[in-house]
Amino acid sequence: MSDARDASDKPNDLRDRLKQFAQPLVDSVDSRIRKQIDERVDERVDATLSARLSVLERAIADLDRAVKELQERLAT
Repeated sequence: MSDARDASDKPNDLRDRLKQFAQPLVDSVDSRIRKQIDERVDERVDATLSARLSVLERAIADLDRAVKELQERLAT
């Protein structure tokens, strides 16, 4: 019986050892992937915000010019 028990324990022991050795590699790869994803998301967010802010800045500049023109007309 103990031989059968030892034989069934070996695959589990081997699996546990493999997990123990592979876990740092898996953690490292996972960390790198998360970092790349975070960087890509940040880049997309920055690009989107930049595009939207430039539209707002142009609109504000247009409004500023229009207000100045109206003020000049009222002053004369």
